[in-house]
Amino acid sequence: MHVDIVSAENEIFSGTAIECYAPAEMGEVGIHPRHTPMMTTLKAGEVRVVSQEGETQSFFVSGGVLEVQPHVVTILSDTAMRAADLDEAAALEAKAKAEAAMSDKASEMDYARAQADLAQAAAMVETIKKIRKRS
Repeated sequence: MHVDIVSAENEIFSGTAIECYAPAEMGEVGIHPRHTPMMTTLKAGEVRVVSQEGETQSFFVSGGVLEVQPHVVTILSDTAMRAADLDEAAALEAKAKAEAAMSDKASEMDYARAQADLAQAAAMVETIKKIRKRS
């Protein structure tokens, strides 16, 4: 099957795969060739693509939409990046800033935005930990 992972800025991945795993809102979904067509929203987390050679590539998405057709999987996300490009120090700093903004009631950043930033930073840190654990 063909897999495309696209962010608002550019195409992150385009290629063939035998498996694809994505963090759907209701839980992780696994997709194989000739999967039943579906469309669902994604939460922030890791997307894994397994090539025909058995190599697994990991990506981080900030959320978005997953569309599955029998031979094509498309992931659209505001922010997507290769796992190798994730910066743990920056993710931990973003998480700390979001936590501080949530606890500071006088903050200029509204509470809902701080919650969203915290969820994304926490998912990024969790993705980094999962990838490090598998390596």
